[in-house]
Amino acid sequence: MSIYKQYLNVSKITEHYNYTKGNKENSSTSRTIISSIFIIICCVIILENILVLISVWRNKKFHSAMFFFIGNLAFSDLLTGCAYIANILLSGDTTHKLTPVAWFIREGTAFTTLAASVFSLLAIAIERHVAIVKVKVYSSDKNCRMIILIGACWVISMVIGGLPIIGWNCIGNLDECSTVFPLYAKNQKDNKIL
Repeated sequence: MSIYKQYLNVSKITEHYNYTKGNKENSSTSRTIISSIFIIICCVIILENILVLISVWRNKKFHSAMFFFIGNLAFSDLLTGCAYIANILLSGDTTHKLTPVAWFIREGTAFTTLAASVFSLLAIAIERHVAIVKVKVYSSDKNCRMIILIGACWVISMVIGGLPIIGWNCIGNLDECSTVFPLYAKNQKDNKIL
C-alpha cells in the first residue's frame, strides 16, 4: 500500500503520536501562557524584519548586493516568525486534527524558513569572502553571483523542508519513526522517495 494514500488520513497523526510519545497530558494553562509568550516574540521578530526590509527598499544607498543579502536574511527571518506562529497555533490538541499533509506542511514551512535563514548567512559569508580575498566587487553585470547565491538558498531550503512530504517519512513503518517528529523517519535506508 502506498504511503501517499495515508496522507489524508486524520487518524494517522494520533496513531504516530501515541506510538512515539505515548498519550501524555500537558497542562493547558501553562501551554497557553508559553504559547502566548512565543507568539509575542515571533511578532517582534516579524516587525523587526519588516523594518529592515522597508529600510533596504526605501533607501537608495542600500541598493547594493550586500544589502540585498541582508534583505534576503530579513525576509527569511520574517517568514520564520510567521511559520512559527502558524506552528504554535496548529500545535497541542490541534495537532491531532491535522492530516499528515497538513502536518508535513506545518513542519516543512518551519524547516524551510529556518534553513533559508541559515543559508542566507552562509551566502553572506561566501560573498564577503569572495569580495575580500578575490577583490571582486559587484557591478551591474556581476549581479549574477548574488542572484545565484540567493536562489540557491531558497531552492536548497525548499528541498530540505519538502523531503518528508515527498516520501522521507515513516507513515508506513512505525518502528522507523523519530521521537521528536513522529512522522519523520529516523533514516532513509528503508524508505523510498517517489
